Amino acid sequence: MTTWAIRFLTSGESHGQALNAIIDGIPYGYELDFNFINSELSLRQKGYGRGARMNIEDDKIKIKSGVRFNITTASPICLEIENKDWKNWRYPMSVEKINFNQLDDSTRNEVIEQIEAKKITKFRPAHADLAGSVKYGFDDIRFVLERSSARETATRVALGAIAQCILKKYNIEFLSEVLSIGKCSDPSKFEQYIDEYKKEGDSLGGIIKITIKNPPIGLGSFVQWDKRLDGRLCGALMSIPAIKSVEVGLGKDYSKASGYNSHDEITYEDNSYKHKTNNSGGIEGGMSNGEDIVLTIAMKPIPTIRKALNSIEMKTHKPYEAHFERSDTSAVEACGIVARNMSAIIILDAFLEKFGGDCRRDIDNSFNQYKKRIDEI
Repeated sequence: MTTWAIRFLTSGESHGQALNAIIDGIPYGYELDFNFINSELSLRQKGYGRGARMNIEDDKIKIKSGVRFNITTASPICLEIENKDWKNWRYPMSVEKINFNQLDDSTRNEVIEQIEAKKITKFRPAHADLAGSVKYGFDDIRFVLERSSARETATRVALGAIAQCILKKYNIEFLSEVLSIGKCSDPSKFEQYIDEYKKEGDSLGGIIKITIKNPPIGLGSFVQWDKRLDGRLCGALMSIPAIKSVEVGLGKDYSKASGYNSHDEITYEDNSYKHKTNNSGGIEGGMSNGEDIVLTIAMKPIPTIRKALNSIEMKTHKPYEAHFERSDTSAVEACGIVARNMSAIIILDAFLEKFGGDCRRDIDNSFNQYKKRIDEI
């Protein structure tokens, strides 16, 4: 299996005290732009159709380790994002601090009733509720929904923004664009379209294009299946909640075209290799080919909706309307921010795999020597 040049873990729940992440493998000597990182976090909270939660949180990172004077130190970077809404969702302090061994039976039963009343037992269709509860044996769906929530992606945006800060030094940039929301592909009508579904208590997904500009030739490899760059990018993007498909370049439209009319012809111009078209989406044989990398992802509609779907209650197995918590009508634009930052993590990993060293100076030397070798071909 692939050995990552960088590796990361996240922790935290949607309404826990904080979200946390640790990323290991970032070399020494890169200056981080915290205004940029926080601006990416802010963009993740924006977009027409977002819900009330976004008015509560003001996501900003707190760096706990691995950065000094804004410069990476080569130690693991630990970061935290506070959940301000935690105070609204925790159990009353009277319950949290209780020592059950000191209670009489009547008081203990009263406290247990308070806890039981806060349990969620109605499965929500299209969520992780059913599978997660069965897998772990939970009697409270909140144990599933708190961690499976898309709130976790805030940490991935922060890590991706760190990756972007580094890759900008090499002129690699990341863009996201909403191509459609539901069946509407006219950006001037997106807000009106979302409003119509919001009035009905319904939700919408959409299509997002991710463009990675100026990647060098040769990120990834053809030698093993798990080193292929397209596989790594697609896997990372599919790990984002609500993403149901990923396409590279023409994607499924390749199946409708002949080879002669779809494959990218190669030219040599201005001392570099070029392609007349970019139907392959910048990746061939599992490697970047020097063109922009283009990925298209499909996001399903938000599964938490006021217009309740039918489901069952876990204890009685009786039919109920699914549990509803406040939610977005559409989060397609925000999902694009998550996707471009998740892509940045994968590209940084492939970049360090190719040009890696322990400090920026070594990486710069390796990168510049590689460009020189290509220019001399």
